[in-house]
Amino acid sequence: MFSTGNRLSSDIKQYLVITGNYWAFTLTDGALRMLVVLYFHQLGYSPLNIAILFLFYEFFGVITNLAGGWLGARIGLNKTMNLGLALQAIALVMLTQLDNLTTLYVMAAQALSGIAKDLNKMSAKSAIKLLVPKNAENTLFKWVAILTGSKNALKGLGFFLGGLLLSLIGFQSAMASMALCLLLVWLASLILLKKDLGKAKSKPKFKELFSKSTNINYLSAARLCLFASRDVWFVVALPVYLSRQFGWDHWWVGAFVASWIILYGVIQTLSPKITGTDKTTLKGNSRQISFEQKGLHWALALLAIPSLMALSLTSVEETLWVVLIGLLAYAVVFAVNSSLHSFLIVHYANRDGVSLDVGFYYMANAMGRLFGTVLSGWVFQQYGLTACLVVSSLFIALCLWFTKRLTSHVAASA
Repeated sequence: MFSTGNRLSSDIKQYLVITGNYWAFTLTDGALRMLVVLYFHQLGYSPLNIAILFLFYEFFGVITNLAGGWLGARIGLNKTMNLGLALQAIALVMLTQLDNLTTLYVMAAQALSGIAKDLNKMSAKSAIKLLVPKNAENTLFKWVAILTGSKNALKGLGFFLGGLLLSLIGFQSAMASMALCLLLVWLASLILLKKDLGKAKSKPKFKELFSKSTNINYLSAARLCLFASRDVWFVVALPVYLSRQFGWDHWWVGAFVASWIILYGVIQTLSPKITGTDKTTLKGNSRQISFEQKGLHWALALLAIPSLMALSLTSVEETLWVVLIGLLAYAVVFAVNSSLHSFLIVHYANRDGVSLDVGFYYMANAMGRLFGTVLSGWVFQQYGLTACLVVSSLFIALCLWFTKRLTSHVAASA
């Protein structure tokens, strides 16, 4: 018992280091996104052109999640996490060169940032599977919810930081200061993270990148649709809409989007209480069905929000209140959906080489962000925010369908 306690204590210390790295990275990632959106909107870029700047960020995130899970299983999660920190610092340094900020150059820097972000996320999410004992799903859900929620709260703070830094010290100085801070975190991580964390006992082959689990395939498809439904109106359309429609300056836009992300993160940490799983001990197949049915119910609730917002924007004069109230409701319901998904993938993943399954799942997550980001710029530029909300509703309907298939599959196997 004593030795087990010592082992878990060591694991917890390592996981705290990983979480600290994840938090520091997330802060710069959120600030970077807001800085790029607002700075290039200020330069006169169209919504579609701004979305294109993030194209490589999302595209290389897809590739990184797929290959990064395999890489983490072979060389260890500590190495993939440190690599992600280093690449993000390089991307920030690249963006300090204002004379070189052509579209292609910025896309290249964003590509490095996309690789870095998903290496970092995959490493952190995979590590938690190694900390929690087997058959402790409620505990696992709590830990995943805390990690994911705190990350998104800090990402929201990063959005606020990005808008604030742009207003106070400008784009170039903001990038340089964030690069310096992240380099210090990287140096500390090289010293503190132990070797071979999360390395698989057997070397997985490259062909094993794609999941053979029906549950993970359906869940990944649902995740793709869930995040496409958010980013199609949130990433480019919303900040530009707030700036253009209501005349908000950079500081206000950054603060508002930051507040939304922080609220979203707080709700994620509370998801076990909101869904009632913090007090429920479930066993066997009844447990799996329960969690997946909860996902189905919360996805159905989410579908109503952008649909009602789209309808209201065409018939209500005070559109600001429609956006504010709709965003508040969306934050709560989307956060619970996201937490349930995050729990299920960690629950389904194999303990040996966990990053393979988690990487495949977050590859789908990145694809959803890619589709959503490009559509956010194009649909908003052509048809406006209402059309973005309609497309969001369609993606949520697809998410519902995949979630229903997941529930049917588990029920049948029972």
